[in-house]
Amino acid sequence: MSWHNIGTIDDLVANSGVCALVNNQQVAIFYVPQNTQSVFAISNYDPIGKANVLSRGIIGSIEGKLVVASPLYKQHFCLATGECLEAEAIHLPVFDAKIEDGNILISAEPKVIKAVA
Repeated sequence: MSWHNIGTIDDLVANSGVCALVNNQQVAIFYVPQNTQSVFAISNYDPIGKANVLSRGIIGSIEGKLVVASPLYKQHFCLATGECLEAEAIHLPVFDAKIEDGNILISAEPKVIKAVA
């Protein structure tokens, strides 16, 4: 797997999102330090609002899922799977993300999430 270093932990804001360009696509990175997995990365593109805005959304939890609410129409996207809780057919690309030696690393390509039947 190819990783992109997008900055350091000091570039992130706890319980908030930032946007980075990874492989010519905008990726929203969310830092949730109190969670077991503290960094999440999803596409920054809101397919319902048709704009790159998800990094500016509000992080929350619905039914035990960590989500971001789009700042446009308020749909909730799961940070772990990319699924839209209000529209099952919509899934955002999700990227592997990790903190290593204080650096934030994001996978070059989105991971494949298998739908649960």
